Amino acid sequence: MTRHDKEEDRKNHIRVSDVNYEPVFFAYPAVAEIDDIVVKIVSAPAEYDFTANDGIGHQFWVIDDSAIINRIIDLFAAIPNTYVADGHHRTAAAVHVGEERRKANPDHKGDEGYNYFLAVHFPENQLKIFDYNRVVQDLNGRSEDEFLKELETGFVVECKGTDEYHPAVLHEFSMYISGKWYSLMAREENYNDNDPIGCLDVTLLSALVMEPILNITDLRNSTRIDFVGGIRGLGELKHRVDSGEMAVAFALYPVSMKQLIDIADTGNIMPPKTTWFEPKLRSGLVMHSII
Repeated sequence: MTRHDKEEDRKNHIRVSDVNYEPVFFAYPAVAEIDDIVVKIVSAPAEYDFTANDGIGHQFWVIDDSAIINRIIDLFAAIPNTYVADGHHRTAAAVHVGEERRKANPDHKGDEGYNYFLAVHFPENQLKIFDYNRVVQDLNGRSEDEFLKELETGFVVECKGTDEYHPAVLHEFSMYISGKWYSLMAREENYNDNDPIGCLDVTLLSALVMEPILNITDLRNSTRIDFVGGIRGLGELKHRVDSGEMAVAFALYPVSMKQLIDIADTGNIMPPKTTWFEPKLRSGLVMHSII
């Protein structure tokens, strides 16, 4: 369920450069022995140690001991699943370009670089999930009063004033419109916490606001909606609305790792732009040639 424009952009980058320049970000259930190996490795000086222009420091260690490598392989072999935390478009692009290269190569053997893509794995207990918020260009022909009134069907709506307001619990949203922040608490009859997809706040927002009120039915392709990672703060939402670019902004309570794993393990698909994970590796720190 990736967005076609972003997927195509990444496919073109791989086609032209023949390189994966940014790893797909995976999360896995933490394993104590893997953690112990990592702690021992990072006790030595890093092969690469630098601070980028944005002030973020990066350290990189290379494991070249075959015994340690084999042990890590064995430990990961016992982990039933790992989970794409960030990089769904990069994954799809790598897969599709790989398919193109296989079809175009009459001597395909299966060990060529295009059969693989670059990935990084983090234990889930060392990750932070930020919210992934939404901004919308217009109110679909409604006045602000009409819009606020319709919201009361699905939410308990409370004005919080001009100070930034973060959602405090699951199923509470904050909304910014015309210089004011609001709390939107979803009414209990509108969600089922036993439904791994239905209980997601992104699903609730689509079902109660985006589709019936704002007529945004396709998050992947609509040009009236944009997505803002929570790492950028609520100030970015306020700026997008105050500038006149957008009419309204919605901030969501972050998805939990348990929700993400439950969705994947039940064979469901996470809606687009649901999670923003940290930490992220710097692009180009490690690269994989597909030639």
